[in-house]
Amino acid sequence: MSVSMGRILGIDYGRKRSGVAVTDTLKIIAGNLATVPTHTLMTFIKDYIAREPVERIVIGLPTQLNGEPSESMKYIEPFVNQLRKVLPDMPIVMYDERFTSTIAHQAMIDGGMKKSDRRDKARVDAIAATIILNDYLQSRYNQ
Repeated sequence: MSVSMGRILGIDYGRKRSGVAVTDTLKIIAGNLATVPTHTLMTFIKDYIAREPVERIVIGLPTQLNGEPSESMKYIEPFVNQLRKVLPDMPIVMYDERFTSTIAHQAMIDGGMKKSDRRDKARVDAIAATIILNDYLQSRYNQ
């Protein structure tokens, strides 16, 4: 069995900004990569993939507490469809992200981050992307 050394890219898609996280090559841990203006996200992903081996992309799937797709799905779906056209050979996984923003905020509080820094939405987006990706990795190990 060959072990692929590609990273996994995680995306917390937002209407204005999107957080991007990435795993190490062994796919053990995820870390912040960047927060980018959403209108530049496609270019950012293509540029990153040109430089680094990426084996799949995980995109946070916003759902309501009852499990129904949230309002923001209507912005995410067109992006995902475009991504599938641009990168037809790249596996793209939608992963339930119901609580990530809340968890990201709590992680910042627990980490002792100052209130002014917690208001930095870009930082929240990058942390949320990291949490989505770490949750996804965890779910794979638990299978």
